[in-house]
Amino acid sequence: MVVAAIVRNPWAGQGFVEALRPEILRLAPVLGAEMTRRLVAIMSADHVEAYGKATTVGVNGEIEHGSALIHTLRFGKMFREAVNGTAFLSFTNTPSAPGALLSVPMIHKSETGKRSHFITATFQVADAPGPDEIVIGAADGGRAHPRIADRFQDMAEMEAPKAGA
Repeated sequence: MVVAAIVRNPWAGQGFVEALRPEILRLAPVLGAEMTRRLVAIMSADHVEAYGKATTVGVNGEIEHGSALIHTLRFGKMFREAVNGTAFLSFTNTPSAPGALLSVPMIHKSETGKRSHFITATFQVADAPGPDEIVIGAADGGRAHPRIADRFQDMAEMEAPKAGA
């Protein structure tokens, strides 16, 4: 599942803005709470196994504008706590034109080496981001029918002493 929000970029067209924090404090908690509410409403918090977040910024903004809204505990912490996750939310940040694909990279919510949950949810909004918009996406889930070992199993096998060595 993917939930996305399209918001007006509060810094778009202003040139370089040094103080992003006032808008971060105003917008990030609201976005985090609403996106978490919607994801959990679609898929029970007990069923969320993996998560991630992404943002893309229209041409009148800069990557830092999207990053400012998702790279704060005021955004991701709500989702992490709602699904009992402990891992950081993997992420992407990019500038783009309307209709571009947005990829949300995901990892397991608490077992960061669990490759079954290394997956990317890709989506697009046909007319966003506009020049003064930011698209923010969050997703959950793992791959269907995973069959490869997790990263920690591989590491243990590679570090184990060889028989007869």
